[in-house]
Formats: sequence, structure tokens, C-alpha cells
Amino acid sequence: MQSTDLGNKDSGKIWHRKPTPATRDGIIVNIIHSTSDYLPKVLRFLNVAFDSSGDRLMAGDHQGNIYVFDLCGNRFNLVQRAAQACTALAFNLRRKSEFLVALADYSIKCFDTVTKELVSWMRGHESSVFSISVHASGRYAITTSSDTAQLWDLDTFQRKRKLNIRQSVDIQKVFFLPLSNTILSCFKDNSIFAWECDTLFCKYQLPAPPESSSMLYKVFAVTRDGRILAAGGKSNHLHLWCLEAKQLFRIIQMPTKVRAIRHLEFLPDSFDAGSNQVLGVLSQDGIMRFVNIQTCKLLFEIGGLDEGISSSVISPHGRYIASIMENGSLNIYSVQALTREINKPPPPLVKVIEDLPKSKLSSSNLKVKVMSGRVQRPAKLRESKTQTRILKQDLTDNFENKENELSDGLNKKRLQILLKGYGEYPTKYRMFIWRSLLQLPENHTAFSSLIDKGIHVAFVNLQEKYPIKSRKLLRVLQRTLSSLAHWSAIFSDTPYLPLLAFPFVKLFQNNQLICFEVVATLVINWCQHWFEYFPNPPINILTMIENVLAFHDKQLLQHFMNHDITSQLYAWPLLETVFSEVLTREEWLKLFDNVFSNHPSFLLMTVVAYNTCSRAPLLNCNLKADFEYFFHHRNNLDINVVIREVYHLMDTTPTDIHPEGMLGVFVALTKGQYPVFNQYPKFIVDYQTQERERIRKDELDYLRERQTVEDMQAEVDQQKVEDDAWYQKQELLRKAEETRREMLLQEEEKIVQQRQRLAAMKRELKRKEMHLQDAARRRFLKHQQNQREMELRRLDDEIERKVYMRDQEIATTAKDLEMRQLELESQKRHYEKQYSRNQEAATKEIREDADAYRQKVNLEEHMFHKLIETDQSQSLKTQKLIEENLANAEQACIDADWRIQALHKQRCDDQQRNECYQEVAKLLRENRRKEVEVLNAMMRAEAKKWGEAEEKKFHLTSEKRASTLSDASRKGFLEQELSDAFEHAKNPLKQEAPRLQHEHVSSSCLTGTSQLSDVSKMDSSSQVSLNRRKLEWDTTGQDLMEKVRNLRQRLTAQARNRCQTPHLLAT
Repeated sequence: MQSTDLGNKDSGKIWHRKPTPATRDGIIVNIIHSTSDYLPKVLRFLNVAFDSSGDRLMAGDHQGNIYVFDLCGNRFNLVQRAAQACTALAFNLRRKSEFLVALADYSIKCFDTVTKELVSWMRGHESSVFSISVHASGRYAITTSSDTAQLWDLDTFQRKRKLNIRQSVDIQKVFFLPLSNTILSCFKDNSIFAWECDTLFCKYQLPAPPESSSMLYKVFAVTRDGRILAAGGKSNHLHLWCLEAKQLFRIIQMPTKVRAIRHLEFLPDSFDAGSNQVLGVLSQDGIMRFVNIQTCKLLFEIGGLDEGISSSVISPHGRYIASIMENGSLNIYSVQALTREINKPPPPLVKVIEDLPKSKLSSSNLKVKVMSGRVQRPAKLRESKTQTRILKQDLTDNFENKENELSDGLNKKRLQILLKGYGEYPTKYRMFIWRSLLQLPENHTAFSSLIDKGIHVAFVNLQEKYPIKSRKLLRVLQRTLSSLAHWSAIFSDTPYLPLLAFPFVKLFQNNQLICFEVVATLVINWCQHWFEYFPNPPINILTMIENVLAFHDKQLLQHFMNHDITSQLYAWPLLETVFSEVLTREEWLKLFDNVFSNHPSFLLMTVVAYNTCSRAPLLNCNLKADFEYFFHHRNNLDINVVIREVYHLMDTTPTDIHPEGMLGVFVALTKGQYPVFNQYPKFIVDYQTQERERIRKDELDYLRERQTVEDMQAEVDQQKVEDDAWYQKQELLRKAEETRREMLLQEEEKIVQQRQRLAAMKRELKRKEMHLQDAARRRFLKHQQNQREMELRRLDDEIERKVYMRDQEIATTAKDLEMRQLELESQKRHYEKQYSRNQEAATKEIREDADAYRQKVNLEEHMFHKLIETDQSQSLKTQKLIEENLANAEQACIDADWRIQALHKQRCDDQQRNECYQEVAKLLRENRRKEVEVLNAMMRAEAKKWGEAEEKKFHLTSEKRASTLSDASRKGFLEQELSDAFEHAKNPLKQEAPRLQHEHVSSSCLTGTSQLSDVSKMDSSSQVSLNRRKLEWDTTGQDLMEKVRNLRQRLTAQARNRCQTPHLLAT
């Protein structure tokens, strides 16, 4: 058993591997809904409902989350969050994507599963709605609460009627009868009324239950055909009412473990025509038992004491059972798995009918008892005792008429013996026997793939050639023929295929899979060699029939030949319609009971037998039209005589001409996938397909050209209409123009008179205007004088304000310049600091690698710092400049490997320190005359450094060799120089000569190490570079001060110009 937790997912798969329900429990999947909050909890499902197809179900939990589960597509989707518990659910049968939900606030809402939007909101109940029943047409719905029931129009979502009741009697349930226009209302006092839906006229009332039964009805169920009503309550008795006879015809007693019945529902079956025989009974112990109401056998049960069922719903096609468990989860059961062990052959068909006793059977003596125990014979009927049948629970007994199950217990020989004895199979079991005889595999997946390809192009206009009144029947016929055409290309070009398949389509119109497989089995077995001469009739088959007819009735065959009647007239019409034109429904079913039970040659022998049994009227026919009419219309012929004649022909026909030797034995369709059918001349079919495609293209071209011509004709007609309208409009405009001219002449005369009056008025107004203008001129001059005075005062104020603003701007500019100077100073310091940081960051990585090496030279650095205490500031600047120049010189060497560069850098640092020490010692000893020689040595060192950059690999090897010697000599040199420095500090004059000699010795010792002299020269060059940079900073500062003075002069000139401008305007 697979289990699926919905969690917080809005969609996903129901199961992650193909479900294989066990026969023991039949559970496909167990669905739970838990939350992943801080305190996880399980949300209980409250209601569940299937749609009309039976492959989708909808379930709602107590928080208002509504999910739709697609069992075929293996998907679930959250379609709505109602935020409150739902009390009832139902699908809208007309608009498949809509559903109705009753909520805890007593309202009913309609939602759309695709858009997830609210379609309508219906109010009117004053208590909780516990039932929603939708009419078979999908137009109406009935919602039921304890105090009222309301009828709604689902097209307008308006309330149509309301059922008012007495306060003392509450409603138990109100619902539509299936496939009917009747409403059944059940009340708590056991009264049941039937109403007409349109007029709400009371059709009838069921009588009261017998006095011996004190049970109050609480749950109800009706069969699909609306004939039987099952009612139960707080008792282990079930009452079965016949709604046609309006009387109680049976009382079933459940086992003693059942004390109350909580839910009833019939299990649908595709072969019982709606007269369901299996009833599911959910009792108080949480177990749902399925009982056959005819045989009173307990077939199977679901649920248990540890996993009880709260409510249950069965899909309309009877394949699934959805049950809400007492723990709040949802179980989906497979009916096929539950009935696998009990789907055995039907019981014996022979039963003894006994005469009824003199006294009538009343409702009190129709009681049947279902309990665990051994099978006993029914007791004899007595007036004072009830008929009681004690039946045992048998899970291996028959479960009748399951559509998707084949029975392995039927014996074909016994069926043939039974058929010869009775002439036909029982109507009730005919479809079951046919499926067993034909061994239909019921390949749902393969058939679905054929259906998914849609209507074949050859059968799109089928209704034009075969007008069928029933649209449903036409649709099923189209789908069946299209599936056959998609299965094999020959069937798209077979003209008689609709005639051949129509009787089976009409018979199996409610199950298209069975219909397709029956027709396919018929074609493979009973239509052998039919397509070898396609598109002509099967001449070989007709020749077989003609040979058999010549052997058994030469006179009739000679009569046919004398009147030029061939087998294409007296045999082929019967074969291509499979006798459906010449037989009634009952006769045809009886004939095919025998056809499917015998060898495929039986159908050909039937054609011969039909002719021989009709030889008298055929011998009297002399015209070809009479023969055609005879073989295309029903005739006064006993089908039983024809069948007996067929068996006689099968036994007496010689082997050499017997069709049985030329036709193969029966071959069933393969399981899983349908076999390939290619028993036809492929080149002819391909040629016809190409020709049909060419004709279709020509027809499309013709239709396109005709449409173009029609469009051109429509344009011409439109242009003509527009021209006529234009001429009419021009004529109207001409007449209107003449009228307007006459009106203009009259208006011009009136205007002349008005102009004369206007001239007189103008002269008077001119005189008044002159007086007014003179007064206005004087007033304007005075006003202008006042304005000029005000303007002068305003200009004076503006000049004062400008002067003040100028002074303020000058002061502000001076402050800004001072601030700018400070910013430049701070920026200069920032850049110096940044430069130092960049230098430090550039050497940080190498210093990290040389930490161990630097620990070795810490002592040397300490000794060096003591040596240069007298000239510390100058030495630091010189060292920074030397490092900068060396970094620039060594930029050309960065293409070498990093580790080589790091090692080289370490060696360079040693050289720098050696040269720094040497140069500082020289600077302390030498005078000013050595400065020129140091500068020259610096230039040579720079040139030599660039040469060394090109030969870095050679020098790197020599440096590694000389590193040890350099360390020892540098240490001795530092110690000697430090002692000389101390002695020189004590007596500089006395130690001058020895110091010069020591200088000569040290120089000779370090002659072989060129790197030390290079570093000393670079130290001098670094000092010169530092001096040069100091000069550059001074020059930059002077330029900056010069720019500031120029800026102040320009701002002063602009301020003076602004001050002079108002004076110019005033003058």
C-alpha cells in the first residue's frame, strides 16, 4: 500500500510508482494531509465526491482546503482554500470544471477548478447543509439541511423553490432519482414522497413500513435505473422498496455484528443496465460490507476495527471506492482487485419456478437474513412465519457482470450444449458470455492511444452519408470507426465498415472499449480473407459460399444464374451488414450467440442457410430489383429454422468445399497491444490514399479559387452599391444646395438692412469711444508715472541687495578657497598615506613567505637602526625612494615564475640592506666631494640593473650560491662598522686614517658581490628621487596658489560687472 502526504504542496503526483492493489484490502493509495508548522498536525478530510467520468474525485478537509485528484493522470491539485470547513461537495454535471461546496457558514459556493475563481455564492439556509444532489442534466441542484431543502437553478444560480416543513418533522434527505425528473424527499418520520421536478407536483407517496419494523430511516440509496430504493437506520435490517410498484418487496437482515447502518451505496456495473445488484453497507463498526441483494451473499468488505471508515463514495463506472477513514485520511480502493477472487462464472442458469401459495406474500414474510453460518434451504411459506434464508459469507462466489474482468471458469463445450438446448444465451448473461467467448483483453492503454488520435479524416462527415438521429450513437460510431482506421489503414477506405460495425456500436454504445475489441475480433476471425481483393468484394469468400450452395441446392443456384444474380447480390449484402438489415434485434442477438460459439466458417454457412430457407420466395422472384429488395429488407423467416439449417450444413458439407478447411481457427486479440492487421493489398490502399490526397488538394485549390471569385463578386457588388449610394447622395446634395442658395438670397437682403442700422449705431459708438479713449489716456499717463517711480525705488533696493550679496559671495569664496586649500592638504596627506598602504600591500605577500627569513635578519636590522640614529629621517626617505625605483626597474621581470620572483626579491632585499649599510657608512665617512661620484655610480647601477633583468636566470643561480657568503660577510661588516662608528664618535680625528684603510679593505672584500654596490648606488639615486619629488610638490603647491589668485580675480571682475549693469539700465 502506497501512502501520500499532501503537506503544503499545491500540486503533485498521487503515487510515485505504479500501484498494485492487493486482493486482501484492494487499497490503491492512502492519502493524508499534514502540516509542517512548529506543531505538526494532521488535517482531517470531511467530504469526498466523484465527477461524472469517475476518474476524478474531489476531497475537502476541516480547514476548507479542497483538492482534486485525477486518478488517470496521477495528479492532484489544490483548487480552493475556503478558510472554513466544508459540509458537502458535488461536481457540476453540465460545466465539468465547476463544483459546488457547502460551507460551515450555511452558504453554498460554486468555484471553477481551472481558474480557481468564485463563480457564484448562494445563501438561504439557516442550518448546516449536509447534502447536495445535482440533476442528471446538470441544470438543477438540491441542497438539504435539517430544516429545509432548496432547489437551485445552476444556470442563473438563483433559488427556484424551497421545501417548507413542519417544525416537528425534520428532513432526512432530499435528492434526485438518477436518469429521472423525479425528486425523492425522505423525512425522519419514515414518510417518503416523490415530486415532479418541473411542476413540483406530488407523484406518489410510499406506504408506511410494516408495523413489525420499528426502524427509523436515516440513510438511503437508489440504483442507477431508479427502480429500487434501499433504506436503513439504527438496526441491522435493510428495506428494499420497488419504486415502480411502490411497495416494500424485501427485508435483508445483516449479521448480528451490525447494530446500525451509517451509509448505503450501490456498486455500479456496466452490464446490468443500471439495475445494480451489489449494495455497499457501512455499519457502526467502520466496516463497509458489499452484499448481493438478489442472492444475499456477502461478497467482500473493506475497512476494519482498527482502521474504520467514516464515509464512502463509489465512482459512477464502479472502478474505484473513495473512503474517508476515522483517522481523517483518504483511502482509494480498486474494485477490480477486491473482486478478483470472486469473479467466477455465473451460477447455474436452470432454476425451478414454484407456484405461489394461496395467500399473498406480504411485506412481513419477505425477510432474508444474512449471517455467518452454513447454507440452509429456504423454509416453506407459512402465513404466520417469514421466509428466512441463512446465508454464509462466501468470498469465492460469483460477482456478476464485472465489465473489466474475464471469467476463466466457463467451458465452451458446455456453453455450446446449453446453446443448442435453449437456442440462445440468457439476456442477463449474454454480454458476459460473449466477452468470455471472444477472450477480449480489454487493453485500456492501447485503446486510449487510439482514441487520443481523434476522429479520422475519413469519418469526419459520417453523418452526411449515414444520418443517425442519436448524436451519442453517431459519436460512438465515429470514434469506433476512427479507432479501427488508426489501427489499420485499410479500414479508412472500407466503404462497408460502418454497416459492419453499427449493430455492435448500438449494442455496446456505453462501453466503447468492448465495442472496439468485439469489432476487431470479428474482423480478424470472421472476416478472414475479405480484403485480399480490395476494393472489390471478397471473391474468394463468395466463391466458397457459391460452392456450398451449389452442393446443397443446385436448383436455387441455377435460378440465380438464369436471372444473372451473382453472389455479390445474394451473399455479399448479408455479409457486409452481418444480417443486421434482414433480422430484428432479438433474432440478430440469437444468431450471433451461435456465431461467436462456433468456428468462423459458421457465418458463411449462415448465408447459405438463409438462402436455402428462403428458396420458395426466391424462386418466385424474376426481377433483379426484387432480389435486391429481398436481401436488403426483413423477411418472414424463422431464425431458429435458419440456425438449425446452419448446423445441418456444417455437419453435411464435404471437407473439400467446407469453409472450415479454408479459414483459420479463432485467434483472440493479444494482451497489452493489439496485433498488426495487414492482410490486404497494401499497394492498392497506398494508391487510393495518394489519389484521395491528390483529390483533396485539388478540391482545396478549387475551393480556394471559388472563394476568390466569390470575394471578387462581393467586392463588385459592394462597389456597385457604393456607387449607387454616392450618386443618390450627390443628387441630394444638389437639391440641398439649391435650397441653401434661395435661403442665402433672403439672408443677404436681411443683412443689408441690418448693416444700415449697424452703421448708424457705429457712428454713435465711435463718438462715445473717443470720449472714453481721451479719459483713459490721461489715466494711463498718470499710472505710468507712478509705475516709473516705483521702478526707480525697486532698482535702488536691488542695487543695495546686489552689493550686499557680492560682499557675501566674496567672503564665502574666500572661505571656500581656504576650505579647498585644507582639502587639498588633507588629500595630499591621504594620497601619501594611500601610497604607503599600496607599497605595504604590494610587499605583504612576499613578506608572509619570507617571515622565517626575516626572523633571521631581525638582529641585523636592530644593529642597523643603532647605526643610523644620527641621520634617521634622511635614511628612511632614501630607503623608500630606493624601493620605489627598484620596483619600477624590476617590473620587466614579472613574467618569471612567482616563486623565482619571490626568491629574487628576497635576495634583492638582502642586497638593498647591504648597499644601504655601505652607503650610510660612506656618507658618514666621506665628505661632499664624494656626492658626484655617487650620482655617477647610481646611473651606472640603473643601466646595469636593466641588463641584469634580461639575464635574471643566470644571476638568480649565482645569488643562491653567494647567499651564505653574503650573510657571513654582512654580519662581520656590520659589527666592524658599528665598532668603528662608536670609536669615531669618541675621537673622530684619530680614527680617520684607520677608517679609510678599513674602507679600502671592505671595498676589496665586497668587490666580487656586485649586488651590494648596486644597492648603494640605488640608495643614492633614491635619495635624489626623493629630493626631486619634494621639488615637484613645491612646484605643484605654487601652481595651485597661482590658480586660486586667478580665480579670485575673475570672481571680483564678475561682481563689478553685475554692480555696473543696474546703473546702465537706469540711465
